[in-house]
Parts: sequence; structure tokens; C-alpha cells
Amino acid sequence: MTALRRHWIWLLALAVLLAFPFLFYDWTKGRHSGFVLTLMSEIGVMAIFALSYNMLMGQAGLLSFGHAVLFGLGAYCAAHVVNLVKAGTIWLPTELVPLAGGLGGMAFGYVLGWLVTKQRATAFAMITMGLGELVSAAALMFMGFFGGEGGISVDRVMDTSLLGVSYTSPWQVYCLVIAWAFIAAVLMRLQTQTPLGRMSNATRDNFERAQFVGYDPRMVRLLQFTLSGFFAGIGGGLYVLIYEIVTFDTVSAAKSANALLAVYIGGAGGFFGPILGTIVVVLLQSGVSLLSNAWLLYVGVLFIVMVMYAPGGLIGLLFMHVPIWRIGRLRELALPYLRAFPPALLILLGFVLLVELTSFTTIGAAQGKKFAIAGNVIDTTAPLPWLVALAALGLGALWMRRAARGFRERWDVLIEDAKRQGVMS
Repeated sequence: MTALRRHWIWLLALAVLLAFPFLFYDWTKGRHSGFVLTLMSEIGVMAIFALSYNMLMGQAGLLSFGHAVLFGLGAYCAAHVVNLVKAGTIWLPTELVPLAGGLGGMAFGYVLGWLVTKQRATAFAMITMGLGELVSAAALMFMGFFGGEGGISVDRVMDTSLLGVSYTSPWQVYCLVIAWAFIAAVLMRLQTQTPLGRMSNATRDNFERAQFVGYDPRMVRLLQFTLSGFFAGIGGGLYVLIYEIVTFDTVSAAKSANALLAVYIGGAGGFFGPILGTIVVVLLQSGVSLLSNAWLLYVGVLFIVMVMYAPGGLIGLLFMHVPIWRIGRLRELALPYLRAFPPALLILLGFVLLVELTSFTTIGAAQGKKFAIAGNVIDTTAPLPWLVALAALGLGALWMRRAARGFRERWDVLIEDAKRQGVMS
């Protein structure tokens, strides 16, 4: 019973993830939504990838611009293993294919980490950027391992399942992704509590002091980099099972940028921050990209806003409310938040309208598309829509300024009370 109380959040998350696809279940045809299952599977894979990246940036303070190299090389290793199993050369259960990707990512993590971990800070970031470009170029040159532009195709139906599952349906693959996502997340959570995890934090905060007490900061970085490659490779192995193909895109800078965005938007300071960031980034990529040509602009603006106003990420914003919750006065923020919601919504609507008007004036016009809202076509060359967008932005900003002043006053009072009660220093 005590274990259930301690780990209820994990059990609740598992129940929600298993139940969520049934909200989109087609009961007349008796099948799940393929799009929803693929989207959720992508979130699971990217969550593992982001958490493995946070082992470097959040735990060890190592900013990497080439983390997709470990993810992609693990995926290539897993793809070759699947093809060997299909050919009858080796035998491996389908459920352990992600482990093959993890071992491949760990092997490459140690070899590449031996080079990159000789430096730290800016030098480390620059070396990983160069390494990412080097591997991306190699993926197009060395056909034997990478398969060139066409990549390596696989067939995940291998009939080697330990559970007797064929993995022909997206639901079966999704369940496998969820299982491995939880295994990887739990292991990475436990790793933060090991001596290596603690020393990674120490070398991040003050590597000179860690060296003074007898630890080798370079070796700590190397081991952390290697373990990060193991978990990134697990994500790569799952990627292969989902899409049944791996191409040079998996080692590209864009894939590395996804991990960076997820960790920074979600928050590197908390373990669950990268998971929140992953959900936001994947929904923007897979959801908003279907609705707007300017989805990358929204991602960029969100990243800038987080850097400027919430450097702790989404998880940091949640943690800010913990002291107020502990003194039992969190409900007093309900009214200030409600007052701030209308101007925030007005600003958002004005900004989105302005972006979409610009997009349909340029890209949309070139593609022959029309800007329509609720079935009504909007003339992007007319001045009225632009004036409405600018007016919404301006009025929303003025309204928000007034609402923010009252919110700040209430917030300061609650924080002072929390300090007086010894909840925070």
C-alpha cells in the first residue's frame, strides 16, 4: 500500500496513456484511430529521446547540438538487427529490438563521447555540432550501413515475439512503446539518484570542486554521455518499429533541435519537464503543422517567450506555485488567473490572425490557397482583417498589463506569507 502511494503518479500516467486512444476509437468499425496511435507513439519515443538529452543538459550541464547522432545510430543498429532476424541469421524477440538500439547507441556514445567529453561548455557544444554534421554527411555517403537517401527499410512482423504478439497493428506497437517508455523513464529516474547522477550534478555546478575531492570530471562526463546514448538508442529502436524505416533524417540537426526544444520548453530543472516539452513540441509538429504553414514560426516564438519569461520551463512554472500550495492558499490565485485569461486569449487570437494573414499573403498565395475562418473566405489584401488583428494585439496587451499588475500584487503577498511561514527561503 505504501508503494502505491509513493508511485501513484506513474500508475495514473500509465492508465491515462492506455485509455486515451479509446477516446478516438471507432466502435462501428472496431478499430483505433491510426493517426492518434502514431501521434501518441511519437510522443513516447520523443519523451525517451528528450529525457536522454536531459541527462546531458539538465544533469551534467552539457549543451549538445548533435544528440540525434546517438538516437539515429541506435536506430540504424536496430534496423540492421531486425533485418538479420528476418533473414534467419540471428534470433531476437521483437520486444528486445529497442534494447539492441540502446546497446548500439551506448557503443557509439562511448566511442564518440571519448572525443567530445574532453571539453565542456561552449567547446563541447561546438564539437557536438560538428559531429552531428559529420555523421549526417556520412549517412549519405556510406551506403552499406546507412543506406543513403533511401535509408534502411525493415519489416517489424518477425514472428519472434515472446508474448505471441504479431505487431501488425498500431495498437500493439503503441503498447510496446508505452512499456519501453516507462522502463526507460524509471531507469533514468533511478539514475539521477546514483553516485554517477549526483556527481554529474556536482561537475555541472562546480567541476573544480568535484575534481578537488578526487573525481575526474571528464570521466563523469564520458559515463553520462555513454548512458545517455543508451537511452537515446532505445528511442531509436522504437522509432524503427513504428515507422519500419530509418533514414539520414534521424541523425540530422533538426532532430537534435527537437530534443533541445522539448527540454528547454518543458524545463531542464525537473525530471518530468522534458516530457511536458515533448508533448508540446510533438503536438505543434504533428497537429499545428496540418493546420498552418507557419507552424515553425509558432515554435520559434514559443521558444523565445520561454527563454525570456520562463527560463525554468513549464515545470518551473508549476514549481513556482508549490510554496503557495503548501500554505493552503493556492485558490486565491484563481481569480487573478481568470482575470488574465481574456486578455491573454485576445493577444493569442490577434497574433495568430496576424501570422496567418501574412502566411496566406505569401506562401498561401503561391500555393493557390484561400484563408477561411468557419467556412468564410477572408480577403488577405483587404485592410479590415489586418486592422482587426492589430487591434486585438494592442487591446489585449493594454488589458493584460492592467491584469498583470493585480496578479503581481497578489502573488507577492502570497510569496511573502510563504516566506514568513518558513515554506521557502
